Amino acid sequence: MAANGVEEDFDDAEQPEITTISDPHLQLGISAQWGAGNQLAVHAALHPRQDVASGIQDSPQVHEVRWGTQEVNNPIIRKLINETHGTFVSLQHHQPETTTTNRKPQLVKFSRNYRSVIRACLMQLKQAEESARDEVTAEQYGAQVEIYSMVELIWSLCEILFVESLPGGVVLAQLLDWVKWHFNEADAYAREATTSETPHLHDSYWSAVYLYILQGRIDESRKLLSLDTNRNMDVYDEYASIDELLRKMPFFTLYTGHSLAEFDMKWRHWQEECRRRLSEGDFNTNKNLETICRILCGDEDVFLELKDLTETWYQMLVSKLLYCNPTVKAFDLQYHVKACIDAYDSHATLGPLDNILLAAIEFDLHQVIKESSALLANWWFVAHLADLLYQCGQLESHSLNYGSNLREFLLLDYASSLMAHPSLWQVGASYLDYCPEFGRYYLEFYLERLPLQTEQKALKVLRECEKRDMKDISHSICKVMGVRALRNERLGSALSWALRSKDASFATFLADRFLSEYSSKGGFSSLDLLDNLGTAMVLSDRLTFLGKYREFHRLHEEREFKTAANLLLQLLTNRMAPKKFWLTLLTDALPLLESEEVVFSTQQTYELMNCLEDISLSFRSSTYLHGDTADDTQLKPTKGQQEVEKQKLDLIRLALARNLARAILNEGSLE
Repeated sequence: MAANGVEEDFDDAEQPEITTISDPHLQLGISAQWGAGNQLAVHAALHPRQDVASGIQDSPQVHEVRWGTQEVNNPIIRKLINETHGTFVSLQHHQPETTTTNRKPQLVKFSRNYRSVIRACLMQLKQAEESARDEVTAEQYGAQVEIYSMVELIWSLCEILFVESLPGGVVLAQLLDWVKWHFNEADAYAREATTSETPHLHDSYWSAVYLYILQGRIDESRKLLSLDTNRNMDVYDEYASIDELLRKMPFFTLYTGHSLAEFDMKWRHWQEECRRRLSEGDFNTNKNLETICRILCGDEDVFLELKDLTETWYQMLVSKLLYCNPTVKAFDLQYHVKACIDAYDSHATLGPLDNILLAAIEFDLHQVIKESSALLANWWFVAHLADLLYQCGQLESHSLNYGSNLREFLLLDYASSLMAHPSLWQVGASYLDYCPEFGRYYLEFYLERLPLQTEQKALKVLRECEKRDMKDISHSICKVMGVRALRNERLGSALSWALRSKDASFATFLADRFLSEYSSKGGFSSLDLLDNLGTAMVLSDRLTFLGKYREFHRLHEEREFKTAANLLLQLLTNRMAPKKFWLTLLTDALPLLESEEVVFSTQQTYELMNCLEDISLSFRSSTYLHGDTADDTQLKPTKGQQEVEKQKLDLIRLALARNLARAILNEGSLE
């Protein structure tokens, strides 16, 4: 791979994955634009000239390239993302009950909530790996198990060093739990030995005993030692002696009620007793028990001899500290690391995980996050860890040179990776809400670019915008969906989107389309919407007319002729109806004019006649016949259309005359 003319070398384990795109246009040059999250839109940088034969006949294409999305497509990982989102939101809203309340216990609780979700995810990944039906799937799950095992290991250590940080800084008890929780080879050795017929003769027996003692699991080691049938009760019982030393071994915790000085004194007395018995040769006849006593004495050489059992420098570190410096402080751990690393000759070959743990022990949080980002290839871990450390006050001094702090930078990248996912974008939007510097800008950018495949998704995006008062984006989404519905001849859906966005011009346009549809087909579509416009009809005059006109038809269908007649007359006399629609309204009045009961009074009939006269005077006007805009004047009616309109006028004139006569007689008889 070359960049800016400089070749970059990769180790065998770091070779970049090469993706080949079969597109002849890319021979002319390649260019790309960033999409949402881990996504690139790749296309040809140059287009062939029309007058030059390039040999390429197909049209250029845009290729969507995604990476790092396989993980979030795993349902187990998606469950992890959703569950930890709830913990994250709770953490952002957590406030101490009083100004003097210590937040540390609650922060430790949040950290353990994260760890419990990671552990559950890890167990499910292991089950999926074991039940996989093919090798490829098993390898994929195996890779995920390895990643989240490292995640759990790193998180646990960071919790001990940065979150829990007990008074006095003594951390050995927590480090022993850390080793016990994550490295269970001792239990495996013990199972192998105890399930055999003669446990004390099994090859794994003493390995289990040694490893239990190295991990500070004294009770388990004593139980195993009690299984050895070679104990000679007639002579000096070295087993009883070593058991006594193990039983009396002191441990320091904050809850024993002893001070650190008291513990240190007890520890020195106990270890002096161990050294005395070892020097007096109490265990010379049993090399295995002698090895145990050497461990208890903190003999440097014995840890080198047993380094194959501890396997890693950090396991050896905890074991050595247990028997050489049990009161070590967290900040002093780094001074004991070098000897353990040298024991494995791994200074030149420290792996990424080693570098992360070493950086944590050296309290270099920035390096922990940097190395973790490179190793884990996803933003979930570093984003949540950085946020937790920020809440603990550990990241306050870590600001970046480009306008954001480290916590927000990582949350922005993590949220961006979620926004590109079809089912996790709402989770991503929630994370952006807690990025005070740039979160809203990112969210606006992503929401207006989310693909709206269905109206259901569009409504979800719209709700997210409305919750955050993003009016411009809401309006844009409604306009896009309204135009899409209009193209698909779904006028009702288009109108509902126009009403949502309160777009008066678009609503007016759609109202005209409804009226045109009525004129051509003799009926309305989307009756449920039109019947329930309510106060929304006041958005535009044309929409108001449409709603009232539909109400007229409903009243007519319900045989409320008087009310319908009054409404029709109101639409005409108030000039609410477009002029081109007057003839249609008068045509709708014909059944009422010809009904057995006199519906229109004399005064109302005169008003209808005035409207008819206006129509007659402007009968040849294109403004009346075909619209109120200048563009419509170019459309001229045919002779056939003019003849039909003239016949309608004659029929209406006749019906009005007859109704006037009936109304006069009816009103005269009433007087």
